[in-house]
Amino acid sequence: MDSASPIWRPGAARRERALITAFQARLAREHGLHFDGYEALWRWSVDEPEAFWRAVLDFFDVPMATPPQRMRSADPMPATRWFEGARLNLVDQMFRHEGLATPAIVYDSEAAGQGEIGWPALRRQVGALAHTLRGLGVRPGDRVAGYLPNIPQAVVAFLAAASLGAVWALCAPDMGPVSVTDRWQQTAPTVLVAVDGYRFAGKPFDRRAALDDMLAALPSVRHVVWVPHLDADAAPPAQAMRRHLVHWADATAGDAPLQPLALPPDHPLWTLYSSGTTGLPKAIVHGHGGVVANCLVNMVLHNDVHPGDRILWAVNTSWMVWNAHVMGLLGGACIVLVDGSVTGAGPEPDWAHLWRLVGRLGVNTFGVGAAIHHACMKAGVVPRAVADLSALHTVCSTGSPLSPEAYQWLYTQARDDLWLNVVAGGTDITGGFLVGLPTLPVHVGEMQCRTLGARVQAWNDAGQPVLDAVGELVCTQPIPSMPLYLWGDADGTRLRESYFDTFQDADGHPVWRQGDWLRLVPRPDAVGGIIYGRSDATINRQGVRMGTAELYRVVEGLDAVQDSLVVDLEYLGRPSCMALFVQLRPGATLDEPLRQRIRQALRSGLSVRHVPDEIHQVALVPKTITGKKLELPVKKLLLGHAPEQVVKRDGLAQPESIDWFVQFARDYLARPQPA
Repeated sequence: MDSASPIWRPGAARRERALITAFQARLAREHGLHFDGYEALWRWSVDEPEAFWRAVLDFFDVPMATPPQRMRSADPMPATRWFEGARLNLVDQMFRHEGLATPAIVYDSEAAGQGEIGWPALRRQVGALAHTLRGLGVRPGDRVAGYLPNIPQAVVAFLAAASLGAVWALCAPDMGPVSVTDRWQQTAPTVLVAVDGYRFAGKPFDRRAALDDMLAALPSVRHVVWVPHLDADAAPPAQAMRRHLVHWADATAGDAPLQPLALPPDHPLWTLYSSGTTGLPKAIVHGHGGVVANCLVNMVLHNDVHPGDRILWAVNTSWMVWNAHVMGLLGGACIVLVDGSVTGAGPEPDWAHLWRLVGRLGVNTFGVGAAIHHACMKAGVVPRAVADLSALHTVCSTGSPLSPEAYQWLYTQARDDLWLNVVAGGTDITGGFLVGLPTLPVHVGEMQCRTLGARVQAWNDAGQPVLDAVGELVCTQPIPSMPLYLWGDADGTRLRESYFDTFQDADGHPVWRQGDWLRLVPRPDAVGGIIYGRSDATINRQGVRMGTAELYRVVEGLDAVQDSLVVDLEYLGRPSCMALFVQLRPGATLDEPLRQRIRQALRSGLSVRHVPDEIHQVALVPKTITGKKLELPVKKLLLGHAPEQVVKRDGLAQPESIDWFVQFARDYLARPQPA
């Protein structure tokens, strides 16, 4: 899995062009700082945070009405304050690139067709909508929500709200009313920007009835900005008509100047939400200063985003990666928005669809969740055979671990000279802890390095750092984009319980625990990393703990298996049981020979301990809208928890996928037990 020989090394031209090379050159020229490799640079960034973050703001020439008096306070997490005394706005940083001749946005939508928006046109639309929102009474701290797919209107609405100091929240229109209201009732938005529906895989989905239900549960919404996306003549639902209604065309008419407010760095920018599949989702609040600084490091510097680059991330707007994708504008990139199914609009799934789009639009950086890479690989897609990938130099992956087989597939079937940038982080920080860098080699199955400025370690149960061994992913120092707070969490109890209650450092200060199993891998160039799955879904067999990602890699490496989910069950008064659920490729059946193949693959690929006690075929593996498998909810169902307390159907990508497990849990728990 972790061969000593890299699968890719950057050439001289790639290293010379990289932003990180320019950043280090500036550190040498202006501060006399020279580093013997990336690991030395990383260590300086975490040992000298004041100098590092000041160097980042200087390198990117971040526009501020007032500069910060210091980079961060001495308060331990989660009370650390960043960039005190500064006044800035995220939107100013984006529009410093408005003189570029390249587009700011290119879009491809099943419902609205294709097109592009230049930087001047984007600024005009944002300025006009901000003027409209101001006229509706929106003031700093007010909440503006969007019920929008991945279309330009979502970007415009976000930037307009942020320019006024309003707090943005976004949900995709494929989410049901219960999930959406669970999120927005917490923050009580006053303005809602909403579509009538969307088109997916060639089929229209009218969402006006769902929107009507949501508005009935959201009395705080006084104004609705109506975006006719599916049908230009669609009438707004009754609840929208009872509020003050403004049509998108009217809301963005005119040439009002865009004048972003200069705000304190800890002024809230947006709320992002945890999955909400097992309870009320956490409303995670980030600030302007933290997002600007951390995204310049994560999304621009590490991702090597240059002005004019075309970046396509195939994302759902309910996923944090949508926010991260939009941050490409911080680097002057052209963001490519895809609205519709990743398998195309035809009657049959076409897993080559996105690759064709990458070729047709001349995309330079292409990113998706790891599950899509795996699906393309399973479907036998040969990207270089279906598309002109001459413009493509970077492929990204996130959301779940990318298998070594997918690394090999991308380099053999897409391009052998591309940079594969695999990252792991979270909604919680709007960024990555383990990231890539185009000046480092790529090793199969590994992420290349720890992100600059983040002291990421793997800790054992005793709270001791370990290297080349699996431990809990922790961050022992604050970074700017850690949550300001969770909405409604007045005394910070839920924030501390979510991230800071497990570990402390030598001084007794809280340490951030991400909830992932991590092995840090020392390399000559840098310390890389491998994620082994969620630590709350650990498999513990005869005292040997293992992350679920290892098992999935083996099981889903079999041709017949499309997807899988495993739970390890421990009961009082009954035998423990590890149950494996497999979603098979069309035409395959879980007969005894296939069961034996699965058992043998796990026996030889992992150990005899990790052969499941039971294997069951399912039609669909249940996942969140962002593609995460519902390991913990399924485990709780099988432990006897009530379905309504365990999972919220509206938070699932395919709500019907949980029904089989609910019935299976009832049958399983009713089984007679051995005497």
